[in-house]
Amino acid sequence: MSAVSRGVARRPGPLTSYNRSPRQGTPSGFRASSRGVLSQPSSRDSCGPWATNRCGCGGRPGGAHEAGSAGSSAVSAVPVTPLDNRSLAAVLRHLRVEYARHEAPVVTLIAVSTREPYRVLTSCILSLRTQDGTTAKAAARLFAIAPTVEALAAAAPADIEKAIYPVGFYRTKAPQLVEMAKRIVAEFAGKVPDDIDTLLTFKGVGRKTANLVVTAGYDKPGICVDTHVHRITNIWGYVETTTPARTEAALREKLPKRYWREINDLLVSFGQTLCKPLSPKCSQCPIAKWCPRIGVGRSR
Repeated sequence: MSAVSRGVARRPGPLTSYNRSPRQGTPSGFRASSRGVLSQPSSRDSCGPWATNRCGCGGRPGGAHEAGSAGSSAVSAVPVTPLDNRSLAAVLRHLRVEYARHEAPVVTLIAVSTREPYRVLTSCILSLRTQDGTTAKAAARLFAIAPTVEALAAAAPADIEKAIYPVGFYRTKAPQLVEMAKRIVAEFAGKVPDDIDTLLTFKGVGRKTANLVVTAGYDKPGICVDTHVHRITNIWGYVETTTPARTEAALREKLPKRYWREINDLLVSFGQTLCKPLSPKCSQCPIAKWCPRIGVGRSR
């Protein structure tokens, strides 16, 4: 049984091999404010009964702090600036190491293992609003009855609906997939288009899907931006945007082209495991040294 049919998406191998440096977080005795500046917390925060860097004040509000006491740090408050291209290479090195420790997104697994634009396109559509485990199983059932675009074009929507259940919006996706396949056969001789603008003319295909087909299916440059990429690059202050589409445009202007293809995989994995939308695990973050945590409220 394949990894896809079991619903388990294991990364086929690290993108590249790096030596991981020790994790670095917010300096002991300081915390990030909403303005991105490290500030000293109150005595109750820094030296309370559960604190790890007590200075000997006993955790009493207003107690006298002993500079240089055992376990304390004499680090001065320093500004935390938005992440830029000068530090991006180091950040991505750490994220590659982190990425190799976790399961790969199922669409990435399908893309890497098949390199078939048809399978990349259909699995990406299935994955929208759907968990990876569900997508993997549904994709395996779909490709069992429709291994080619011609087979999908000839299939009955009811059969496709049964195969892809319970992916999100399966009743809508089933007829869309069949109509998409029919159009690819009729207008493009059975070949999935390899340019973003043409792909966007298909119903149900957005910029994320189109970019993924171009990059993973045809090995062409593109930036696949989903909610994780949009959210995390704004937390970094690397971009200041309000929608994924604007994030893609900003990244095309700023992000070095050598990082275009991998940025989605790295940040999707990072966003699913550590930099979660609700209460990100900042205390475990391997790139905390560079992250200004813009807009982050509660964290762990």
